[in-house]
Amino acid sequence: MDKKNNSFWKELAAKLNLRYIGSLMLSVLLAFLICAVILAIAGYDPISTYKAMWNGAFDSLRHVGDFLEYAMVLCICGLACVLGARVGIFNVGGEGQLLLGAIFACQVGIWLEGKTAWIVIPLAALAAMTAGGFYAFIPGWLKVKQKVDEVITTIMMNSIAAFLCQYLAKGPWKNANKNMVAATGRLNAEYWFGNLIPRSNLTTAIIAAAIIAFAVWYVMQKTATGYEMRITGSNPRFAFFSGLKTDKIVILGMVVSGMMCGLVGMFRVYGVEHLYRASISNDYYFEGLTVAMISQYNPVTTIFLSLFFAILKIGAQGIELIGVPSQIYLIMQTVIIFFMAAEKGISESIQKSLQARRARQAAIARMEGGK
Repeated sequence: MDKKNNSFWKELAAKLNLRYIGSLMLSVLLAFLICAVILAIAGYDPISTYKAMWNGAFDSLRHVGDFLEYAMVLCICGLACVLGARVGIFNVGGEGQLLLGAIFACQVGIWLEGKTAWIVIPLAALAAMTAGGFYAFIPGWLKVKQKVDEVITTIMMNSIAAFLCQYLAKGPWKNANKNMVAATGRLNAEYWFGNLIPRSNLTTAIIAAAIIAFAVWYVMQKTATGYEMRITGSNPRFAFFSGLKTDKIVILGMVVSGMMCGLVGMFRVYGVEHLYRASISNDYYFEGLTVAMISQYNPVTTIFLSLFFAILKIGAQGIELIGVPSQIYLIMQTVIIFFMAAEKGISESIQKSLQARRARQAAIARMEGGK
């Protein structure tokens, strides 16, 4: 019976990855403690600040809706990064894919003004996915066929996408009412996603995002395709000699990642902004990338951490009401990243120290036994 209980707890620990959960909780605790010290040194009351942060996220339905909308954006961007990482490719170009998806989806709504929403919205989503997917295909193909580092190409392509969108929004697709501001025309109100919480940014786009998140989790964790993706990402040589079409798997993973980023742009346009402008994304993809890295590219953890960081982000706006700079949130986020990045090295160092200590104790015991 004891053996069965031991095996059960071992299996449960393996599934939950208790070491990671413990490291994450400790990192969060240390981040709060370090930020409390910084606040105290700067002359602010840490307890009042954290209370204001909590109230900033939960004191009204509007704020709850805002952090849920932001969590949705982080989640889909984070899962897009997870998808690429699972096949062994690092998609840093999600920001450019998001911007292109946003502007093309917006322009479809402007071109088709007067048509029913049942036609416009699906076509806008298709345009966003096509733009984002194609823009991700380019560095994916270069990586697989020409061995070009995808980190370099995607970073460079972010700038190209941003400048292209700025040109279109200031030039051929310019909103005549916006003077020198880079912005496209405004969408007809009948194409806007429905608002779920009054005066908040939360719209029905979160339903589509939830379906996407579930689909990504299911494919990666429960299907043969997901298994092939994991094998390709973790051991490409083994996958290749096992008969898997690794090149196609890597490119497909990159393309789907780009399509997801494009959809996030479409969600922002049809849900919150109702037109395209340069500020439609405040480095949302890089925030999602951070979440994915902290979650160690686990889809379930990415979903929950997106919610956590969204609460901190929206809550940080509340602390400005008591005169505390909201940048404390960025310090907190950076500290968590630092500790989670060092977690593996620290754990291995501790394990080696413990093993060396046990070895010394065993050697001493043998020597004493020999006497």
